[in-house]
Amino acid sequence: MHPTVVIQPGKGWPSLNLGELWRYRQLLYFLVWRDVKVRYKQTAFGASWAIIQPFFTMVVFSLFFGKLAGIPSDGVPYPIFSFAALVPWAFFSQGLIQSANSVVASQNLIKKVYFPRLAIPVARVLSGLVDFAIAFVVLLGMMMYYGIAPSINVVWIPALLLLAFITALGVGLWFAALNVRYRDVSYITPFVVQVWLFATPIAYPSSLLPEPWRVLYGLNPMVGVVEGFRWSLLDTATAPGPIILASTLAAVAILVGGAYYFRGMERTFADVV
Repeated sequence: MHPTVVIQPGKGWPSLNLGELWRYRQLLYFLVWRDVKVRYKQTAFGASWAIIQPFFTMVVFSLFFGKLAGIPSDGVPYPIFSFAALVPWAFFSQGLIQSANSVVASQNLIKKVYFPRLAIPVARVLSGLVDFAIAFVVLLGMMMYYGIAPSINVVWIPALLLLAFITALGVGLWFAALNVRYRDVSYITPFVVQVWLFATPIAYPSSLLPEPWRVLYGLNPMVGVVEGFRWSLLDTATAPGPIILASTLAAVAILVGGAYYFRGMERTFADVV
């Protein structure tokens, strides 16, 4: 006889139960693969969208901020300066938007079978790694065009990408849980991303801020990611330093808080969604 498993909602303070997520890792893999296929299904340009969006944003920034406004670019050509920031930003912004809408979009699956609901937003963010890889190759090609060779600091790229993943997932968990109860969140999320874009040193360098304020500025986790990417790839003189520490602490706090809030709300997903 097969053992009987009774699934009941937890009581009291929610447990993250990450071991359960690991046991369902095969499901997580298929969710990631599904999201990648759905993203480019019946599209004329396919995976080229991973390049088109940051590339044309770079062109607009280069024209208006680089040429017309004369924004400094830490001693490197402005196009590569902005594109090096837009590559991790595109991964973050798409991961945030996709994960924020992930639970509501998967309501039919949630109502039918049990699995750790954390797998849904995690899969949405992970699926963006394909787009990141494509855009990163283009970034390397642009560096070759401008005669810029990455320094030994390039070994920090995986850690910086992990920081972007933690930030996108952390905020996405908050928004995904809130979106189940308040559908306004799906309309607010693109606006938040738009404001966050200009609150992050993508079109301008953080060196414009005086030193005492840079660490406080680093509480925006994407500041550490963006400045870290430029430093590790373009060897800019503005090493992130304390900014990375502030960004990491902020990102971890957002992720832990978002994970607990998501798990606490998870028990009502099937009823409300």
